[in-house]
Amino acid sequence: MATKRDYYEILGVKREASEAEIKSAYRKLALKWHPDRNKEAGAEAKFKEINEAYEVLGNKDKRGKYDQFGHAAFDPSAGFGGGAAGGSYRSGPFTYTYTTGGGFEDLFGSQGGFGDPFDVFESFFGGRSPFGGSYQAKPHYSITISFMDAVKGIEKSFVHQGKSYTIKIPAGADDGTRIRYSEFDVSVAVSPDKVFRREGADVFIYHEIPVTLAMLGGDTTIPTLDGDLKIKIRPGTQPSTTIRLSGKGIKRLQGSGRGDFYIKLKVMLPEKLSRRAKGLVEDLSRELAN
Repeated sequence: MATKRDYYEILGVKREASEAEIKSAYRKLALKWHPDRNKEAGAEAKFKEINEAYEVLGNKDKRGKYDQFGHAAFDPSAGFGGGAAGGSYRSGPFTYTYTTGGGFEDLFGSQGGFGDPFDVFESFFGGRSPFGGSYQAKPHYSITISFMDAVKGIEKSFVHQGKSYTIKIPAGADDGTRIRYSEFDVSVAVSPDKVFRREGADVFIYHEIPVTLAMLGGDTTIPTLDGDLKIKIRPGTQPSTTIRLSGKGIKRLQGSGRGDFYIKLKVMLPEKLSRRAKGLVEDLSRELAN
């Protein structure tokens, strides 16, 4: 995996640079590398890199996290190592890893990710062309699709200036993905899912298991993007355990392959115990104390 460049290096500023200095550096670089102005090979990739750097360094909270943790602050996979015990297992054609560690809650509760770099640019320059001339923005439409339609891809139709168009939304499209056409632009809005949560190409879910299954081990069935999957829970599983299904996330729009699928196990305790169950728990407590 390629190492990301330092955001301060990308904008050409020192780490102690002021907000004004960062903003000024971004403005100059964005004007230089905007694809509407710069036709060099790789200009659009450079422009996106500049905008990603500014989206972090131009935001006080994000900059603080970046200064403390670097790129790991925005990497969904960074919080899963934890130096804790784990292992690799197979279930049919799938390989999954088993890790006890923290970090999942912060990722699951965070929106994360970066926006459309062209939107950042347009917001910065007030929607006006900085290149002069009689520039007029193309019509811009937004299409809302479901989470699974974004995962698998879908075709949508709409009417522009009296003419019907069919738009092919590729598998792996994300909220804010922009599809650019000669006559108009289309942005994709993805409805949230009740079960699955996305961070880039990775997917996260919570899965409840009874305390007896966590203690004794056994099988449980989880929902995935490709249907239900039976996985093995090992004896003595802790409440902070995360399971990773390698390559079972969402198709990457840039590059090849799929992201990973993370399962956070929630060990559920019974709210009430019968007299017999209470006695058994008390026996277990005494057994473990010896």
